[in-house]
Amino acid sequence: MTEWLEEDYNPQNRFDEINKVEPEFWKKKKLEQMNKTEWELLCDGCGKCCLNKLEIRGKIKFTNTHCRFLDKQTCLCKIYEYRFKKVHDCRDINLEAVREQPRWLPKTCAYWLLDNGYELPEWHPLISGTASSVHSSGMSLQNRNIISESGVSDFENHIIEWEDL
Repeated sequence: MTEWLEEDYNPQNRFDEINKVEPEFWKKKKLEQMNKTEWELLCDGCGKCCLNKLEIRGKIKFTNTHCRFLDKQTCLCKIYEYRFKKVHDCRDINLEAVREQPRWLPKTCAYWLLDNGYELPEWHPLISGTASSVHSSGMSLQNRNIISESGVSDFENHIIEWEDL
């Protein structure tokens, strides 16, 4: 497993490509028009999509259990480039996922917000200019009561009702 871990990953590195994209591209393009770099830059790094979810009576319920590969400090995947090879139920955040009903992305998700006509919040890294703004605003999983899915069998006992989900 350790050969998959991306030990030297720095969350701010995600924004090294920012000068290669059109300024405020998210205001000028629909999701369908974005290239891979722009698409990746939309992710705020909150980690909420890595929470395990249950569908109960047609509604998605979030749990406080997270994928074993989520780094609780950075709120990013430790194996991002290999996630689909190692985690059979890891979901790709693509247009289909953004528009899926019932909604399984958090209501603070930039993809969901933009696709539904909302603006990016001021704490979003593309607005603030720093990857840590999602954490300092309290909008990430950092410092929240979350546990690894490893060994959890009763996910229904871990359902949470956080306002930002």
